[in-house]
Amino acid sequence: MSERSPLVINEDEVSVTAIRAQGAGGQNVNKVSSAIHLRFDIKASSLPEDVKERLLALRDSRITQEGVLVLKAQQHRSQDMNRLDAFARLHELVNSVATPPKVRRPTKPTKASRRRRLEGKSQRAEIKAGRGRVDI
Repeated sequence: MSERSPLVINEDEVSVTAIRAQGAGGQNVNKVSSAIHLRFDIKASSLPEDVKERLLALRDSRITQEGVLVLKAQQHRSQDMNRLDAFARLHELVNSVATPPKVRRPTKPTKASRRRRLEGKSQRAEIKAGRGRVDI
């Protein structure tokens, strides 16, 4: 399997909306739309099909039933910083599923490990057998 480079997401596939942030912030929060709502349609994107399938298979509450990923960024006071934060989180999520999971191939235990296991069991059995009632 070849190592894949980080995937590139076209900005025209992403819908970004500025909204008012929630929480503390005084008057500034009530008058400035500094939070960012980022919507990314996974099914309609130019990502490879296998990456789309793994993204849609994630049990993530931010992915709607229609296959749209919705991220809300309101960590920073400035809109630009929130926009960068939202895109960084989007790239992080997409790159987390970019490489396919390794296939687990079952292996058999070696003869030596089986022998050690059985020896340990017999030693334990001897210890337990010696715990019986003592006749005087």
